[in-house]
Order: sequence, then C-alpha cells, then structure tokens
Amino acid sequence: MSALPSRSPLGLLAGALLLLLGLAYPFAVYFGLQHLSPRLFAAALGTLWCLRLLQPCASALQRGTALVALGFCLLLALSEAAVLLRWYPVLLSLFLLAVFGLSLVHGQPVIERLARLREPELPPRAVRYTRRVTQVWCLFFLFNALTAAALALWAPLAWWTLYTGVIAYVLMGLLFAGEWLIRQRVRRQS
Repeated sequence: MSALPSRSPLGLLAGALLLLLGLAYPFAVYFGLQHLSPRLFAAALGTLWCLRLLQPCASALQRGTALVALGFCLLLALSEAAVLLRWYPVLLSLFLLAVFGLSLVHGQPVIERLARLREPELPPRAVRYTRRVTQVWCLFFLFNALTAAALALWAPLAWWTLYTGVIAYVLMGLLFAGEWLIRQRVRRQS
C-alpha cells in the first residue's frame, strides 16, 4: 500500500496523535479520572477526530469512524458522566464490527478490498480466503466489544484498563500474526 501524496502534515499529525491516544486511552482514563473532567477528555478526543474528519483524503471508513467518535465526544461533553469513558472501546469495536459485517453483505469484504490494493486480480481461492478472514475479524470485534462492555459494567477500573490497554492489543496482534502465517501457507499451496 503506497502513501497518499495528498496527505497534509496536519492530517498525518492528527492520525499519529489518534493512534497514540488510542493506545494510551485506557491508561489516560485510569490515571486521569481523579484529576480531569470528562469534558476535557471529550474536548481532546473530539479535536483530534475533527482534524481527521476534515482531511480531504480521508476514506469513507475514516469519516464514518470520526463521526461516530465525535457523537460519543458530544454525549460525553454534554453528560459529563465519567462512566461513559469506559464505553469508548466498546463503541469503536461495535462500529468496526458493523463495517466489517456489512461488507460481507454488500460489496467486497473489507479484507478483500485491502488485499486488492496490493494484488488487484485475486484468484477465486483468495477471494474466499479474504471473506473468511473478514468473518474472523467480525468475531474478534464482537468478542472485544462484549468483553469491554462486561468489564465496563462489572469490573474494577484496573481490570478494564488491563484488558482494553494491553490484552485486547495482544489478542489483536496474535490475530494479525496468526492470519499472516496462515496466509503464507495458503499462498505456498496455490
């Protein structure tokens, strides 16, 4: 996948900050709840998502994600309910589940679209494989959303932070690595 030349430095900065904030978000909630208001979280998060939304080269998925996140930020700012901070990872997982799931019903599955960026002419076997991988990601997003929701409802903040800040990323990394290994085997068999 090649970099898009039309990306502005501001867009790249916003993307990098969103990535870092996404990784640090559970820890910021854990350590910041005693000192920062939910409105401040909403303002910081909302500013970054606005920068992402305003990028002319943002994809439909990026714009959709930004709109969902901005809706969450607005709700958080208006309610100032600290408990909502724990629902952000659930919201994003459910949104990604919807995107991946709907792609299985309408158009090309998300993973097939990503694969075609690198290899436009996929053989039928690869198309079936990318559909299966999209289904696996749907299961992951469902599992992640349910686990984060259960922890948001019934677990101490430390458990929620551990899962959403560490364990979920380890599971995602294992899924990426496992899929890569399987893909290499499938390619060798072709």
